[in-house]
Amino acid sequence: MSKNRFEQVDETQPDAITLSLWKEGDESFGKVYCPAGVTAGRVAIDLTTERGTAKDAFRHAISLANELKAAVEVMDPASVWDSEWGTLYRPID
Repeated sequence: MSKNRFEQVDETQPDAITLSLWKEGDESFGKVYCPAGVTAGRVAIDLTTERGTAKDAFRHAISLANELKAAVEVMDPASVWDSEWGTLYRPID
């Protein structure tokens, strides 16, 4: 079975849901940014979730992406990504 692939980015993206991951001490956290432009008119403003565990933020990003038929991209400067979630890659320019 092939794994899902997620592009790693350095900042939020205007055309995709962005999962932001970080660490505080030994704990990993995340939040989800959803620009209004990917909601097909459902909301008029950009949305950002509250901080949660990295795993919960990942699940929320996937659920939202499936509902909106949008891509998920990932900001992960602290290398929080869990390989069980799929493959995280950077595009080659």
